[in-house]
Amino acid sequence: MILNDGNYVEKAEQVIKGLIADKESKRKPGARGQVKIVSTSKLRNILAMSSDIYNLANMSVSEKLSEDINSQIEYLKIRIIYEAGRDEDVKDLVTKAKLIECIGEIKGNKKNFIQFNRYLEAIVAYRKYLGGRDE
Repeated sequence: MILNDGNYVEKAEQVIKGLIADKESKRKPGARGQVKIVSTSKLRNILAMSSDIYNLANMSVSEKLSEDINSQIEYLKIRIIYEAGRDEDVKDLVTKAKLIECIGEIKGNKKNFIQFNRYLEAIVAYRKYLGGRDE
């Protein structure tokens, strides 16, 4: 498993720090200001979709997610892939955070999906905290 209760916050921090370090290493000498990584609005759009599914999953009494919820998770996966194809910064995040692999590990399990959603929340939080303002 990529994510567990003890590592998702640390992994989120490593992802954002890694994205910043990658951009800084490609920066022209003498450039000033903060590096531009994935925008918080792009991240919040992905998180909003996941949060909608989270609300449905959280109301479920069963540990096994319904077909409807699993279908929505698959759609979330497609939307993430689509956004990654449209924007190189999103693609860098998806790759470094292993979001597609994490979705693959949900496998209809409520606890795994809740963990994935918390991971996304942590990524958004660290992006805002470490990445500064969007331009």
